Amino acid sequence: MDRRKFIKAGIVAGTLIGTNIRNASYALPFNVKDETDTKDDAYLDSKVILGATGLTVPLMAMGSGTSGWNNASNQTRLGMEQFVRLAKNAYDRGMKFFEMAESYGSHPFFGEAMKGLPREELTLLTKIAKTDGVSAAETRNKIDSYRRELGTDYIDIILLHCMTSGGWANSRQGVMEGLSRAKEDGIVKAVGISAHNLEALQEAVESPWVDVILARINPFQSHMDGTPDTIRDLLGEARRKGKGVIGMKIFGEGKHVKEEEREQSLRYALTESNIHCMTLGFQSIGQMNDAIARVVRIRKEIA
Repeated sequence: MDRRKFIKAGIVAGTLIGTNIRNASYALPFNVKDETDTKDDAYLDSKVILGATGLTVPLMAMGSGTSGWNNASNQTRLGMEQFVRLAKNAYDRGMKFFEMAESYGSHPFFGEAMKGLPREELTLLTKIAKTDGVSAAETRNKIDSYRRELGTDYIDIILLHCMTSGGWANSRQGVMEGLSRAKEDGIVKAVGISAHNLEALQEAVESPWVDVILARINPFQSHMDGTPDTIRDLLGEARRKGKGVIGMKIFGEGKHVKEEEREQSLRYALTESNIHCMTLGFQSIGQMNDAIARVVRIRKEIA
């Protein structure tokens, strides 16, 4: 497919707002290296096989949904230039995994950031906002609009966004069929849900349709769907069933970001949580490089 013919004309401009680190949801310690000095920063070179999806992904994805809804997030509010700079740093540091959603308005931002990057090196994950009562044909149209916004022929992972109750599949047969057809056509590689409820998560673990689960987990039981032990055990069962498991809310939606809390959260994610990988929403290069350096060090310590 001719990329130039497929890309939708126009780029949605972001609104540049103040982003003082002290006001960010992930407050940085004072001894973090100046974000302009990256020559000695760690490189995230570890990758994992994402269950039975056939995808191999980095341990961390660059998220774009901090305080994200209604087509905007803290990341897109940085404005296009700052967002692209953040995404380019992710790529340069080995974080070639981008997590987005229709509801965050982040597709055009990642589309701009991806220009000139080798598509085969990237993993793209997005989420469909409206899924209840949507037909297969409507779903295919939605997927095609995402591909145009991103400037790509295919999307690696598409999830049903924010499942908040059990029985979620009952009213979503159309969108599930549309995603299954897209898999058959090779324009989507894996499908699943993002879980925001214990029953929704339990259903996803048992569902043969689900390839990938995005689940909330951290050691503080902050913005989670159960105790850490309960979620960890469920995710372990999901892994045994061959599902790819991605963790979110690793810092409790920015509520546990002190030095020792970041260390505890990342160590828990890497050693006890039963996730394959995780997504984190950074609002500065300093935040991103700090997390990468910690993950690289922890991986070496537990190897």
